[in-house]
Amino acid sequence: MIYPLNGKRIFVAGHNGLVGSAIMRRLEGEECELITAERAELDLTRQSDVEAWMAKTKPDTIILAAARVGGINANAQSPASFIHENLAIQTNVIHAAYLNAVEKLLFLGSSCIYPKECPQPMKEEDLLNGALEPTNDAYAIAKIAGLKMCQAYRKQYGCDFISVMPTNLYGINDNYNLETAHAPAAFISRFHEAKKQGLSEVTIWGSGKPLREFMSSDDLADACVFILQNYSDEQHINIGSGQEISILELANMIADIIGYKGKIKTNTTKPDGAMRKLLDCTRLNALGWKAEILLEEGIKIAVSNFQEKHKEL
Repeated sequence: MIYPLNGKRIFVAGHNGLVGSAIMRRLEGEECELITAERAELDLTRQSDVEAWMAKTKPDTIILAAARVGGINANAQSPASFIHENLAIQTNVIHAAYLNAVEKLLFLGSSCIYPKECPQPMKEEDLLNGALEPTNDAYAIAKIAGLKMCQAYRKQYGCDFISVMPTNLYGINDNYNLETAHAPAAFISRFHEAKKQGLSEVTIWGSGKPLREFMSSDDLADACVFILQNYSDEQHINIGSGQEISILELANMIADIIGYKGKIKTNTTKPDGAMRKLLDCTRLNALGWKAEILLEEGIKIAVSNFQEKHKEL
């Protein structure tokens, strides 16, 4: 372990989100002090506010999980919002971390940084080797900029800033808003509602054929803490589960877990996005970490968490 967390003051930016809340749960097992800030207290898109707050709180470590995120529809409808908010958040936090001599920062990117026609599985070295998937290129460009910013601050200022690129996520405290949710959360919400209303069929976007890798947010949180403690280099690291499934198979799995018995239809007039996205996690596995939560097991936990919040069914 090259960076023990004992006694560290750790700022988890985005602590209320899917990833941030999972990281908070994971860090409860470490002997560290957790620092958070609600949006009403700190607007991460405002540079002066971030710099003043950072100078006041003086964290030792930052995990930058704050971001504007969403599925295909949200990215397609609001590209300006996605690129502006994400660039602002990461620029402000990374620069303020440098100004306040933060010991270590971990930046969370996304697997959408890789080219649309990327060889599979996608290796860290594949970054910028081709055109991006157009349905989420604004978000991807922002995340690439964050990764490059961490590398630049390492090179120019010697900052121990590192980046990780997670695969598609699901889990406890997910976003279930159908306008902005990713596939697993959207399916959980839709099949829950379809069962409650007794609907005979549910239609999902696209052909259902694209293959996706999904990972529990709790596995991601464990990987982030492991990397924070054991890694220091400019090369970003992929974080994936190695568990690949088609979108239609995922829909059927979630419908079965929820107990929805109707038909699942596809709408091929809607975009599929990239047909396959699987991360190569050789670098992370070589460090000594592998995902442990099986997809069906993790989805059951997510469904249970959702239903606990919607007890009418």
